[in-house]
Amino acid sequence: MKITKYSFIKSSSRASECPKISYSEFAFIGRSNVGKSSLINTLVGNKKLAKTSSTPGKTLLINHFLINENWYLVDLPGFGYAKTSKKDKKKIEGIISDYFLERKTLQQTYLLVDIRLKPQQIDLEFMIWLNKNNIFFKLIFTKSDKLNKTDLDKNPRNYLKILQDSIGIQPKYFLSSSKSNYGKNEILKDIENEIKT
Repeated sequence: MKITKYSFIKSSSRASECPKISYSEFAFIGRSNVGKSSLINTLVGNKKLAKTSSTPGKTLLINHFLINENWYLVDLPGFGYAKTSKKDKKKIEGIISDYFLERKTLQQTYLLVDIRLKPQQIDLEFMIWLNKNNIFFKLIFTKSDKLNKTDLDKNPRNYLKILQDSIGIQPKYFLSSSKSNYGKNEILKDIENEIKT
């Protein structure tokens, strides 16, 4: 898939406020500072489309971007930032759960995780929650440019083995790097295939 058109549509604080015009939606979510906004910008080829920051937790709303006038890319709030107040954490959790449970046009969820880290407890809990609510998801390992080739092969396998052993799931995954565009074509191809089905 080649992205030729993209536009920001709106930000929403709950599913009922999301765009009324229905297109298939592809949601991107992950812990704060995992590189979500950078990946989104890489996919569309515009470094300024989604707001990036060295300060985690900048995405606090559900952001809809219309891509090629036939599908939505949805940028969801990052979760798990330690310095976020309890009140804001609860608000973010509410926004996320409301979107996933109420938004009927959701086609696919991509959960971003840092390829350098072992499975984090908060990610495992979120995967269990998605699985429990029958929300199908795929993993995108970010920051793959930070690893050598040996670890690039080994880390995802180890990660998926831990997932299988601890929570009994082994989702499809992609490797990505916003710096080198690595994985961009594979992710867009996956979205294209999902739209056709």
